[in-house]
Amino acid sequence: MAAQAQPSAVGSVQDSVRDREISVEQEHLDRVYRRLEEKIHEAEFLMNDAAKRGQVGTPGALAERDAQVFRAGVHLNRLNNEFEDFLFGRIDLLPGRDGKKGPDGAYTAVEPAEGAVREDSTADIAETLHIGRIGVLDSEYAPLVIDWRAPAAAPFYRSTPVDPGRVVRRRVIRSKGRRVLGVEDDLMRPELKAFLDGHELPVIGDGALMAALGQARSHTMRDIVASIQAEQDMVIRAPAASVTYVEGGPGTGKTAVALHRAAYLLYQDRRRYSGGILIVSPTPLLVAYTEGVLPSLGEEGQVAIRAIGSLVDGVEATLYDSPAVARAKGSYRMLKVLRKAARGVLELGAGGREAGPGGTGRASGRSDSGQLSFGDFGASDAAAGDGNGAATAVSPQSPSGPPTRLRVVAFGRRLELEADELERIRRNALGGTAPVNLLRPRARKLLLDALWARSGAGGRHTDPELAAELRSSFDEDITSEDSFIEFLDAWWPELTPKTVLDAMADERRLGRWARRILNPGEIRRVARSLRRDGLTVHDIAMLDELQAVLGAPARPRKRRELDPLDQLTGLEELMPVREESQRERAERLAQERVEYAHVIVDEAQDLTPMQWRMVGRRGRHATWTVVGDPAQSSWSDPDEAAEARDEALGSRPRRRFELTVNYRNPSEIAELAAKVLALAMPGATSPSAVRSTGVEPRFTVVRKSLGETVREEAARLLDLVDGTVGVVVAMNRREEAARWLTGLGDRVVALGSLEAKGLEYDATVVVSPAEIADESPAGLRVLYVALTRATQQLTVVSAERDQPNAEGVPDLLRD
Repeated sequence: MAAQAQPSAVGSVQDSVRDREISVEQEHLDRVYRRLEEKIHEAEFLMNDAAKRGQVGTPGALAERDAQVFRAGVHLNRLNNEFEDFLFGRIDLLPGRDGKKGPDGAYTAVEPAEGAVREDSTADIAETLHIGRIGVLDSEYAPLVIDWRAPAAAPFYRSTPVDPGRVVRRRVIRSKGRRVLGVEDDLMRPELKAFLDGHELPVIGDGALMAALGQARSHTMRDIVASIQAEQDMVIRAPAASVTYVEGGPGTGKTAVALHRAAYLLYQDRRRYSGGILIVSPTPLLVAYTEGVLPSLGEEGQVAIRAIGSLVDGVEATLYDSPAVARAKGSYRMLKVLRKAARGVLELGAGGREAGPGGTGRASGRSDSGQLSFGDFGASDAAAGDGNGAATAVSPQSPSGPPTRLRVVAFGRRLELEADELERIRRNALGGTAPVNLLRPRARKLLLDALWARSGAGGRHTDPELAAELRSSFDEDITSEDSFIEFLDAWWPELTPKTVLDAMADERRLGRWARRILNPGEIRRVARSLRRDGLTVHDIAMLDELQAVLGAPARPRKRRELDPLDQLTGLEELMPVREESQRERAERLAQERVEYAHVIVDEAQDLTPMQWRMVGRRGRHATWTVVGDPAQSSWSDPDEAAEARDEALGSRPRRRFELTVNYRNPSEIAELAAKVLALAMPGATSPSAVRSTGVEPRFTVVRKSLGETVREEAARLLDLVDGTVGVVVAMNRREEAARWLTGLGDRVVALGSLEAKGLEYDATVVVSPAEIADESPAGLRVLYVALTRATQQLTVVSAERDQPNAEGVPDLLRD
């Protein structure tokens, strides 16, 4: 009987030790929150004090008020954010080789001191550090919590039993709000008996990483700050100079590493990255999935997470192109088409608007003594001037293009520029290298030069000053006339990217501009796609390219409303530059920012050459982190994309890292996906899965109908897992699949194969692998992505096209 009771007794002892250790961590967390409450009161006092300074009314006090309110407000906001697992880690350390302390109050030594481990393999813990989302010091400036990005926290992530450094025990603390829920320990020196305050160091649980991997997924990404592994930490903390290039297969944590790297860089050098960090994601789904991570890491405001289809302000992609259209729009060839189209649209004029006035000009009051005077005229009789002045008129715009004639009466002579002369001037103007819209002043000058040459007035004066004055008067009078301005607007309109893109929807025009660049089938499909309502991700890159080709004339900046305090004190004259608070200015610059200090490209293997050009413009002076996996590329010409990527990154040195461990998929799913990888990229190596669940992928075939079968399989998985279920279909079935799942609840989601990139679910249903593989030249790589989304269970539904065997295994997934 006693022998039977022993396991229970052991379990009771273990539970007692676990409860005691949870109590120890709870006591420390309570102390941390008491200190945070003190800091919150300090921040509130600073804000109140800053508000009082604003009543002083001096320029210096107002500026100081704004700065103090901004800093205190940011600090208060961070302190008031109580995130799950605010305090998540702890390391127990041996004495270090030196006694130097860093700015966070922790000792800087990495290796243990000589004699730290006694000959009998015992040692004393010299220092305990708690790791959290932000750093907290006590009133004596000793560390209560070390910020996870601080150098002192690095051993929490990098220590391993092979290379433990000073770390004896690493503990992950699970908490919610102010309550500690549990602890999980990893022993870095299992051969050592260590003592803390005279008691042997206990070890609780089976390891933090496996506990984290088994947690249910939701529709938003959790940070991995408590379970970052050594190879991931090397990337996160890598120096930011030049380009950091990170490759890794499915489940290696590439996206999470990219987000944590953004937070780390801001922590390390906030001044350097005050220009902002841009994170480019492939889809809006991935943006929604990841956007909550950075605030939970203690960073927000300086980082913009944008989908590739949302990089151009004011427009957003809502559609997807077919693979054939995507290849045409995304390739380098489209660059030539856009440049020709931008110049070709000038031939279309101002959209059919009347180019000439059809009414009368206005008098200028100048005499004919070497100057110009304008008489009244109509578009039809401008040539009948009184011989003493000058007038301008234009012919109505041609139905098929811009105005074909410009008429001027000057010095008693009728001056005309006919269609052939106007075309010659246009070609001459377009010979410049500036963007099309910025060539308009050049075109206007060439028109005036031609009119001046026709007038013969250049020989009237031998005195250079008089000749220059006469020419200046001529130019001023001509260009101030409404009729000339309207002619110029019609003959050389200011173009917008959308105007050019709309013009390209005409197949006949596009055929003229894309001759010998796109084939007839591509021209037809591209023009047809541009006639649809809405934009695709590839249209966004074309719009951005057109903005660079066209250029935007400088606009006068609107004066913003002054602070009411400034108006009351009359300080608007003393401080004209202070039109907005520092916080308002920071928010406005973040919204208007088009270039960044650091650019992180997630799933970089999917960017087309045109998209690389778009992203490159936003990081011309930036450092870069490029994260991708060639085996998951959905772009049909990786070599062309690599050329565009290298052009965007310039000559900056590259630093390369590779992530080799698959933390997402159990080995049963990873082995199945590896069969597709072998077909997609022979010789490529899959990342190694760290766990096995014993649950093999399930194969089934269509029973009554495809929709009913998929719905039944999704419902079955919802009963088996606590988290989310993703149903992955070919892109052309996205809307159909959403209807199949109606009424199953918000834990299940239907998504197209290209939308699955970067996402993960507790279970997935992959529908008709053959359909996914056949939808584009990169279809096998896209299927590989679809098969690697599940953390627990995978079901594959085969249709007739998949040629399943008796067990339901499709042809593509058989040995």
